[in-house]
Amino acid sequence: MEISTVFEEHFGKAPALLVKAPGRVNLLGEHVDYNDGPVLPAAIDRAVSLAAVPTPEEVITLYAKDFEEEVTFNLQSLEYKCDIHKQPLPKWAFYPAGVAWSLKKAGLDVSGLQATYDSDIPIGAGLSSSAAVEVAFATAWSASGGWDGDKMKLARLCQQAENGYVGVASGLMDQFASFHGIEDHALYFDTRSLVWEALPLPPATSLVIADTGIRRNLADSGYNERRTACEQAVRILQKHLPEIQSLRDVSPVELAAFGEFLPVPIRQRAEHVVREIARVETAVSALRRSDKRTFGALMFAGHASLRDLYEVSCPELDILVEIAHHLPGCLGARMTGAGFGGCTVNLVEESETPGFIKSLSTEYRAKVGHSPQVYPCKASGGARFEIVNRG
Repeated sequence: MEISTVFEEHFGKAPALLVKAPGRVNLLGEHVDYNDGPVLPAAIDRAVSLAAVPTPEEVITLYAKDFEEEVTFNLQSLEYKCDIHKQPLPKWAFYPAGVAWSLKKAGLDVSGLQATYDSDIPIGAGLSSSAAVEVAFATAWSASGGWDGDKMKLARLCQQAENGYVGVASGLMDQFASFHGIEDHALYFDTRSLVWEALPLPPATSLVIADTGIRRNLADSGYNERRTACEQAVRILQKHLPEIQSLRDVSPVELAAFGEFLPVPIRQRAEHVVREIARVETAVSALRRSDKRTFGALMFAGHASLRDLYEVSCPELDILVEIAHHLPGCLGARMTGAGFGGCTVNLVEESETPGFIKSLSTEYRAKVGHSPQVYPCKASGGARFEIVNRG
């Protein structure tokens, strides 16, 4: 059912505004965005769809079709994280409420809103369904408020919502990709300088997502622990490399020289980050010369590092990558997202994609006992809105 129809059935009137905000898949550069490193995501053709009507009251009424739940809260009491009946907000409402909180803190005009939204991005699968929700609502408030919606500024405010309101210490990559996606392109994004560049994906290839069906709650997982380990590594290395500000500033040679001063788990986390940053830079060169084999090899190497050094994989993700490695047409495969479950992303020769999808599903089921969700996706454009009814 179209989201505009859902809105009309729920609120008894037509929406004034329609928004789409895509999820993202990260091709390389995992767990480096909060270390000031460069990343290579792509927005995908799965998205959050939102329909809304701005209202003069400072009240937000949301209907989440995915959960079939409604909540109403006041813009003047966002910091309490409660609804108008002083009951705790449901967890799904933290994301739009957090965006409203962040926008208001930045001095932007946030109107009352009646809104409904749903998503075809699998929740908790490492494809940034939460960031897409944040970006959809930031786009809606930008459009309804008529204020300048600078995409990078809005991405950073959405990140602040996730960090300060939801409580997940995420980097900027997810929100950036959802706002800035370009069809058929990966996005090289330097999370320190905020400089970015669109790079064409290798010709005659497909991106294939394989979902293990395993879910981990990001805030309750080891994500924040990994971030803390990286910060500890920097503090220790600064005794020997006083000029560094983050692991972005540490070269592989320097880490080899001074890594002995790091406790074993922290050294492993730092080694992943430093080498993953180097892989991204090599991958950019590969994309510029359409070298799909080098790019795919870097994906496999990235997964091994995430599995062995950063320890954020899981058996099901490893099995998917192992199967993919020997299938015809597979150029590269790796887990994508924070890990602990979720999805792999596979770079596959276009001509071999149907057979790859079938074989990956069959072999995974034989090994694990249930079928994964496996589907091709395309790199897509970023968040967009349409005014459909000016009232």
